Amino acid sequence: MKKTMTLEDALQRIAELETENSRLKEEIEYYKNKKTSGRQKHNAKWMSIYNDFVACHEQGMTMVEIAKRNGISERSIYRYKEYYDELQKKENEN
Repeated sequence: MKKTMTLEDALQRIAELETENSRLKEEIEYYKNKKTSGRQKHNAKWMSIYNDFVACHEQGMTMVEIAKRNGISERSIYRYKEYYDELQKKENEN
């Protein structure tokens, strides 16, 4: 059993669907361009600071000095140190 539609009803429904489609496309663009919150996992900036941390830490600089040098918080430096310690532990196990 098919529903009978007139041409005007069909055109009106098409217009409604096109409006909905454009709204959904805008929503998709919003989510594509949305910045994620929180720390970014090991991107180029992270690796650059981590490599500088390793060099400074192995030279004996304090955590506070390394944080100031890189313009980041002390807590972030301690995250780098945790990662560094994990890698050192794995390296020593092998």
